[in-house]
Amino acid sequence: MKRLNFITIMLLISSFGSCQSELTEFEQGDLRVTIEQGEAWLHDFPLFLGITKKNPPQIAVWLEDTAGNYLTTVYVSHKIATGSWQAAGGNPRKEALPHWNYLRGLNTSLPDGVSGATPRSGFSVNLRPATASLSRFTLKVEVNHSTDFNAAYPKTASKGEANYSGGKDGSGQPALVYAVGVNLLSGEKVFEAALIGHSSPDGSDGKVYPDVSQCTTALNIVKRITVTVK
Repeated sequence: MKRLNFITIMLLISSFGSCQSELTEFEQGDLRVTIEQGEAWLHDFPLFLGITKKNPPQIAVWLEDTAGNYLTTVYVSHKIATGSWQAAGGNPRKEALPHWNYLRGLNTSLPDGVSGATPRSGFSVNLRPATASLSRFTLKVEVNHSTDFNAAYPKTASKGEANYSGGKDGSGQPALVYAVGVNLLSGEKVFEAALIGHSSPDGSDGKVYPDVSQCTTALNIVKRITVTVK
């Protein structure tokens, strides 16, 4: 399993109910976020003339405070961060990871060093809270494949329909969202994320929809997500 080390991530936290803020650093060390690949981690993406390419998923990993306010992005795959979609013709692919995109604010810049190509197998990211002020937080992960169509989310769905996901080059099945509450004062060493729902199929909003009964292969992209206190 590949390990991605982000040495320093600067995080500006707005105090709840106050105009004051504080700067917190995360460095390599104390916390490890591990994303284990599932059976559908690699997906056949169509190129041309029936030729396909095995692609890993698009992923964003970020932190929120206990009130659900976005704090910072820990990791995001390069295509999402830069909009460098293959054969997208300028389409920003807003249906790819819409929950993360809307929470952080569309078109806002990302910290240096948090993006990279998604590994072709599971991976981990190391963090260290530099102060004790961020002892409780929520970690979220959003994951999605392009052209991951099924019977409920077909490529033939028309714009405006509930199951439309961007057309023949869109997502197909919507992005899935996982979340885990972390309390560093609890004495627990391992916190495991749970699937909390799917994002907007066409990327028109940032909501999480809890009913994932129409998702099939997308449920097997990720096997397990944990936060380990080392």
